[in-house]
Amino acid sequence: MISGLDHVVVLLSDLAAGARAYEVLLGRTPSWRSRSDGAETVLFTLDNMTLELMAPAGASEIADRIRSVIGIWGEGLASICFRVGDIAKMHRRLDRLAMKPDPVAEVESRDLDSGGTLRWKRTRAATELTRGVRMFFLELAQERPHSAATTEAPILALDHIVVSTEDPERAAALYGARLGLDMALDRSHQDWGQLMFFRCGDLILEIVRRPVAGADFTHDKLWGLSWRVADADATRARLVASGLNVSEVRAGRKPGTRVLSVRDGACGIHTLLVERTDRN
Repeated sequence: MISGLDHVVVLLSDLAAGARAYEVLLGRTPSWRSRSDGAETVLFTLDNMTLELMAPAGASEIADRIRSVIGIWGEGLASICFRVGDIAKMHRRLDRLAMKPDPVAEVESRDLDSGGTLRWKRTRAATELTRGVRMFFLELAQERPHSAATTEAPILALDHIVVSTEDPERAAALYGARLGLDMALDRSHQDWGQLMFFRCGDLILEIVRRPVAGADFTHDKLWGLSWRVADADATRARLVASGLNVSEVRAGRKPGTRVLSVRDGACGIHTLLVERTDRN
């Protein structure tokens, strides 16, 4: 019923600074800017998902709520939204699973630059039942415009989103049995901890357990993003020329991949860039 990852939301205090940072990192222009209901947003839409940067705007209940969340948890990844083909069916499934979905809402957004309009229907599962990860489900009426590349070696798409957990069995039950995502891999390593990969459209939702003393066994956390690139060396050269601190390119844990870490310029989000050298 879930067809893919629609978007992830990043909460920021300074939207303009965040947008500039991601223009450099992604090598792309924003595809949408909007302001309404106490929030202003900037979207970057790639081949397989959208990154939504959001900041509080003005004085309102919603704006105050966003400021409160940032004050408590800090800036960074705040929620995940899955794409579905039929929001009514998804709502019924969530209801049968006792995940207390919100009533389906019809939403509209207007682009400040073009005046264009996007419409969608969405619902949200109760956060206490999704292990602390804010989780939305969306049926989009029409596709969003894509972010144009502004340089050579831009980011192509999202490769995987990482969720950190201290209870992998319950996390697997949530994303696999309850939400219906297909588990592609489950393995443990003495250095990495336990890794579980769930297919979500053409990208991966990765669940990671790295045992930490005193960790929270009831709440998971959106932890990081891994972006797909065509040429890791060319992308690294571009980012270094832009003043970003990035690692050297190295072999990835997955055979047939090369990766590099982005140490700044991602608004505090753990960020990895992945080149798939194995085209088969």
